[in-house]
Amino acid sequence: MLSALAVGVAAALEAAVGEPPTRYHPVAWFGSLVAPLDQEWRSDAHAFAAGGLGALVLPLFAALAVGASVALAETLSPMAGALAAGLALFLTTSLRELLVAARSVVADSETDPEAARDGLLALVGRDAAGLSPGLLRSAAVESAAENLADGLVASLGAFVLGAALAPLAGLPALPVAAAVAAWVKAVNTMDSMLGYRSKRVGTPAARLDDAVMWLPARASALLLAVAFADPRSLVRARGWLSRVSSPNSGWPMGAVAAALDARLEKPGVYLLNASADLPDRTAAQRGVRGVGRAGLLAYALGGVLAWF
Repeated sequence: MLSALAVGVAAALEAAVGEPPTRYHPVAWFGSLVAPLDQEWRSDAHAFAAGGLGALVLPLFAALAVGASVALAETLSPMAGALAAGLALFLTTSLRELLVAARSVVADSETDPEAARDGLLALVGRDAAGLSPGLLRSAAVESAAENLADGLVASLGAFVLGAALAPLAGLPALPVAAAVAAWVKAVNTMDSMLGYRSKRVGTPAARLDDAVMWLPARASALLLAVAFADPRSLVRARGWLSRVSSPNSGWPMGAVAAALDARLEKPGVYLLNASADLPDRTAAQRGVRGVGRAGLLAYALGGVLAWF
């Protein structure tokens, strides 16, 4: 019951606050620990070794810090522990700000493409300078779909799983659940900062993130299929996976592309639903709304599973 309360606290904070300012956000603090790894190393071997050590130590440090904080709160009262765990879960997830940014890009894509290109920087790292309005909308929808998995389902699922399994091992549920959610978020943050082909130091984090995100990506695609009331979208998405280099992101993006019957494209990198047109404004808005519904479903399902 306390685990379900923690999920409810996280959902309420997400709805009310969105995200705290960057300078007060623990994920940003964690990023400052990762940043020193992003440098020129003497060789690829040195870079890989440093990245491997970082991928092992830094997420573990984050997990221990968060788990210890929740355990300390639990010494005050079970309710204090639940509130601390809910706060920890809130800080390791993100949905509202993602949806706001995606909606803004879609809204500006026709009337003010330059503003849309600037807004896209909050969602993706790609060069937006030459993107057409259709490609800008595609990027916004792609990012919303992919980040449903990265930003919400992964940490939320880890929290619920940790809360369920910890008592079986004789461990306290809430500290373990919060620690596992923090570990997943830390791995994903390292991949976001370092996981580029040009950065050998990021290879260990990228491979670890691929493994961690395997189930959340597929669970997110299922949530999207339910949110769009289109179960066939999963079958169609599966047929496009070979066109995406990531072993995971093709699932949620493909599910949305199928549900919207729209082409989602990152020029020169991947193309989903190639026979369809790029999303118009109406389709893109529907896509972002669908991701929002899927996020609400994730919170609701997480709360129900945590209750039992």
